[in-house]
This record gives sequence, structure tokens and C-alpha cells, in this order.
Amino acid sequence: MSKTIFLGIAIVMSLGIMAGCEGNNRLVKEMSLSTTQNVFQEIDENVSPVPGYADLRIFSSLKTHRPGAYSTKDIHGTPDFKLLLNIDGQAVLLRGSLQKEISEPRKLADPEAGDGIRYRFSKSLRLKAGIHRIVVAIPDDGIVVEKNISLSEGSSNDLLLEPIYKTTPGMRRPRVGNTTSFMGGIRDIRLTFNGRRI
Repeated sequence: MSKTIFLGIAIVMSLGIMAGCEGNNRLVKEMSLSTTQNVFQEIDENVSPVPGYADLRIFSSLKTHRPGAYSTKDIHGTPDFKLLLNIDGQAVLLRGSLQKEISEPRKLADPEAGDGIRYRFSKSLRLKAGIHRIVVAIPDDGIVVEKNISLSEGSSNDLLLEPIYKTTPGMRRPRVGNTTSFMGGIRDIRLTFNGRRI
């Protein structure tokens, strides 16, 4: 392949990535604003569902680098790092409980091994039974995921938000290839609804 063709492909790929990031950032801004206030209400975890409604518990556990690891303005590892949730136009920012964590690898390529900050996010909501559009985002990383879920009347449901970490340059292990690590940041969010990936 000639250098000219290779350079052209690289430019097109770069422009595509930049356009995707700009689109995500625009969507995050839009989803940060509530266009309605009556889609869900926050509830205690131990209450029972009521007729016509369904309960949804949202949980996430993820890890970031410590504050100031890359920049003094970086909010990773601080209480200002939040998740954004928007359901059918109603938005809420989730604040996590955080603690310092130094963990040893639990497997050959453990993306959460090392010295960092563990966040745990949890929120219990009550919504009308039916189909709902859910948007989950990490505003400061420009990550946004949209999914539809169906809630049956009187049901209790779980939505797990799992981080997919980036590949960390220079971290290679024999026969494993590139290794993902929380130190490289979060690339995406995987949603699991009632035990099934969506």
C-alpha cells in the first residue's frame, strides 16, 4: 500500500473518530437537561412494587486513576466524577461513593489491578410499566449509551452498568496482546438488564 493511500485512510479514520466524539459530547449535553419531571421517582431499595408501575435498581462499580495522575484539572478520582442517567427525558446525575483501592491481579489480564479509586453508583427508581428509553453517560469522558428496556407491571428489575476499559499502550503480556486497564480510562459502558446483556 502506498504512503499516500495509507495517509488518506488514516485521515478519514481520524475524522470519523473526531466526528463521533463531537456527536457524543453533543448528545451528553442534550441528555443532561430534563425535558420532563414525571417519568420516575427515587425510592428506597426495600419497598415493594405497586400496580401499574415497576421498580428499577441501577448499579455500577468502576475504577479510575487517582486524582492528579495526569492533570491537576482532571476530576477522575474525585467526588466530581459522576454518571448521567436520562430516562424518557428526565435526567439525574449519579454521585458515587468512592474509596482508595490497591488490588492485586485476580486473573492473567485484570483491568482493575493496581492503585486507583473505586466508585460505586447505586439508584433505585419507580417508573410506569412499559418500554423506556434509557441513556447512560459519563459526561467528562464523552461516553454515551442508549438502550430501550421493557418493564412489566409490578416487577423489580436490575440494570448493571459495567465499564469497558481502554487498551493501555506499552502494557503487553505474552500471548495476551494489548492489555486493558483502568489507568487508560473508560472506552465504553456495557449494560446488563436482569442478567442479560443488552
